Amino acid sequence: MSIFLHADTLIIRPMRQDDLEQVGAIDRISFSIPWPKKAFQYELNDNPRSTLWVAEANTPGRKNQVVGVIVSWLILDEVHIATLAIHPNHRGKGIAQRLILFALQDAVKKGAHQATLEVRANNIPAQELYRGFGFIVVGRKVRYYRDNNEDALVMTATEIEQILGGRLANSVLSN
Repeated sequence: MSIFLHADTLIIRPMRQDDLEQVGAIDRISFSIPWPKKAFQYELNDNPRSTLWVAEANTPGRKNQVVGVIVSWLILDEVHIATLAIHPNHRGKGIAQRLILFALQDAVKKGAHQATLEVRANNIPAQELYRGFGFIVVGRKVRYYRDNNEDALVMTATEIEQILGGRLANSVLSN
């Protein structure tokens, strides 16, 4: 699937080994506790439960640039969104929605029926993004984040195949 991002074409595709540098850079810019490079390598090469997608901007006359990443783990019939990051220069363009949609659709094809994730308690924009996909807060992990002891909210979406089949998926795809 490809979408248009102003003059660019955005392609969502599986992550490759040669994406590691760009993905690591996006992660370091996006998070106060970024994943180590070895973590992305492990997820890509050694974790059979892991699926990694990247959003790549294809600008005519320029080298393609990775602008977003999502990592998810399929455990039995549940997909866990482990991380999602968009380069700051490309936020607010619907890329995160596209990555979530791809990850959830892929997980449903592999047998997932529900999804979970943790999000910082103060990250209201991310919580709103996830609520748009049917996630609700089901718990709290006190002092989960080591950098500032911020709590994490545990969010879950059940029956994700119905959410994807409904009007939400259509509205996300038509943006």
